[in-house]
Amino acid sequence: MIFIYADLLREDPVAFLVFFGAVVVALLAGISFHEFSHAYLANALGDPTPRLAGRVSLNPLAHLDPAGTVMLFLVGFGWGKPVPVNGRLLRNGEKAGMAMVAAAGPLSNFLLAALAGLPLKFGLVPWLPAFDSRAVNRFIFGTWNPDEYLGLFLSTIALVSIILGVFNLIPLFPLDGHRVVPAFLSDRAAHAYNEFQARWGMGLLFLLLILPFLTGGRFGPLFTVMRPIINALARVFTGIDTDVFG
Repeated sequence: MIFIYADLLREDPVAFLVFFGAVVVALLAGISFHEFSHAYLANALGDPTPRLAGRVSLNPLAHLDPAGTVMLFLVGFGWGKPVPVNGRLLRNGEKAGMAMVAAAGPLSNFLLAALAGLPLKFGLVPWLPAFDSRAVNRFIFGTWNPDEYLGLFLSTIALVSIILGVFNLIPLFPLDGHRVVPAFLSDRAAHAYNEFQARWGMGLLFLLLILPFLTGGRFGPLFTVMRPIINALARVFTGIDTDVFG
């Protein structure tokens, strides 16, 4: 992700710090709140494992994974340490309980997006996500007001949170969505589904992630599925009347 702003760093170091900082803050907030929500709900449902591991905390240091943090700075997308959960201790039963704990992460991202989006929705600050070249040009070639700086950070937090939430609901291991699906299946079907995910889930996810690069951007089914959902949620949470991804 740092490479996206490489030219900006040469042209305007201050602008680089502002835009890069907006993305990093958004990712740290999204990942930390996401993992905290997993831990909080698991603890609330009777499993003390996350609390004993120090994960019922909003401190980003409790949730950051070293490799995921490095990837955050390099490509703009990272991940946190998985929250340890003992499904057998959840009072709702393992299948339903694990689904609820898993869903808490993406839902927390949508909540964060909704909160960040309130000032945008009421027109208090402008919609200026850090990924938008128009925002970059506006910063370099125009004069920015304090509300526009705030708009930059809130827009970026809202958009990143929506992307994190939608991405994590994909039903492939190790994403949260693969833990939600079994709650809607019979025990036998859920067992077969979990076996399939353990064997093939991560490989399928990796393949879907690299397909756009292998095909020169011509074929990206994962983004094709995610794009309309992200656009719809961005409209709902921020009040914008355009798509964030065309």
